[in-house]
Amino acid sequence: MQQESAETIALQALGWLAGNEELLPVFLGATGASEADLRARATEPEFLGSVLDFLMMDDAWVVAFCDGQGLSYETPMMARVALPGGAQMSWT
Repeated sequence: MQQESAETIALQALGWLAGNEELLPVFLGATGASEADLRARATEPEFLGSVLDFLMMDDAWVVAFCDGQGLSYETPMMARVALPGGAQMSWT
């Protein structure tokens, strides 16, 4: 996946998260971000990576997001790998 496509998916995740009244405060509390930060940093690939990192903390969140967007369940992980800091570590 190219970075541009990954950013689009992460923006979709951010929109989904912003529209989730129960989960948005959890994200803001976990990251220390404010709602103003969401708007200001929405174009930063590193911030978008953190959105996907948060989303992937719970399989139920991934399923709800992907079902709502019509995406495969692997899509958030593929997008995360394409953004800064998302490379898979190989310990061998």
